[in-house]
Amino acid sequence: MTRHLLIISLTVALSTAATADDWRQFRGTQQNGVAASAKLPTTWSLEDGTNVAWTAELPGRGPSSPIVVAGRVIVTASSGAAQDRLHVLCFDAANGKLLWHRQFWATGRCFTHPQSANAANTPASDGQRIFAFYSSNDMVCLDLNGNLQWYRGLAHDYPKAGNDAGMSSSPLVIGDTVIAQVEAQGDSFATGLDTATGETRWFKPRTPDMNWSSPVELRGENGKSLALLQDSKGLTAIEPATGDQVWNFPQASDPISSAAVADGRIILASKGITALRASTDSPTVDLLWSENKLTPGAASPVAHNNRVYTVDRAPVLSCANAANGKIVWEQRLKGSFWATPVIAGEHMYCLSYEGDCQVVKLGKNKAELVATNSFSEKLQASPAVADNAMFVRSDKHLWKISESK
Repeated sequence: MTRHLLIISLTVALSTAATADDWRQFRGTQQNGVAASAKLPTTWSLEDGTNVAWTAELPGRGPSSPIVVAGRVIVTASSGAAQDRLHVLCFDAANGKLLWHRQFWATGRCFTHPQSANAANTPASDGQRIFAFYSSNDMVCLDLNGNLQWYRGLAHDYPKAGNDAGMSSSPLVIGDTVIAQVEAQGDSFATGLDTATGETRWFKPRTPDMNWSSPVELRGENGKSLALLQDSKGLTAIEPATGDQVWNFPQASDPISSAAVADGRIILASKGITALRASTDSPTVDLLWSENKLTPGAASPVAHNNRVYTVDRAPVLSCANAANGKIVWEQRLKGSFWATPVIAGEHMYCLSYEGDCQVVKLGKNKAELVATNSFSEKLQASPAVADNAMFVRSDKHLWKISESK
């Protein structure tokens, strides 16, 4: 692809280095929704401020999740009757102070389901830059100080890249390539962009079908990584720098939730849940097991410590043995779930659309619902966890939840 809407190449000047405690993209830097060593409170109160470090107002809507980079919380939002005003906001993680706020006009199709918004895709970062992606298929690249590096309207040459419910696939950064899945019934493709310039490194047509899942990184022991692209036809592993296919697993898969990678396994929402094993330097992929009793809803599966967790539409939180898929325990929850839960320490934090966070203690043979905390606003975004704090956003607010000192 040689045509571009706009590429602005600027020098990246940073005043802050990224830290190991970042949460840089959808479901965290490792994309598994796990902050194993984090210490979070299990109870809090918006009314009296207990364990609520700060609250910030947001200028627009967004199911997109916050990310945390170098002590800064990045959130996207969209506003206006047509959802064509794009916002990127940066807050100081320590005190909630607004550090900067950038606004842009959308160039692509902004129409979404009433429950969603143009700011549905979670931004990503390489530790130096922020890649804010929107349902209109606009990609904004900023440095950590909010300076514009480049802007791409990915639907400019492909105006049919959109669907009636909106797009929500989040970008993935591997090395010096940021990968985006733009998949719909019309123009459908995946593309890799140069992180520094926004230039197209590769462009690959994809099946013209609705898809909301996000690409996932498969890391190899040799330091090499592959990008996993999931859609209704299956799972494809590609070279991130070239887009070349390495292997394909052609089994019908969920087009909403995203795969998880942990303990040497790929956990895919297919036939319930299917576990795969693959190498980054081999064209083969092995089927380990499938379990149709594990039926994830919109929330993506979580894998940690040889366990697999799913939240179905009942809703029931299920825990299964990652070695064979056999269910170990189940815990009834309340509400409906779009946000993917996060694990912090020995607890799982499950945010319902109705606005409650149900905190579940993850036992070896059973679970215990230890608390339910209300945000009193509808929640679709998955939370971010960094530096012993959880960041939760609604359409109106961003909260920092941490133990009061």
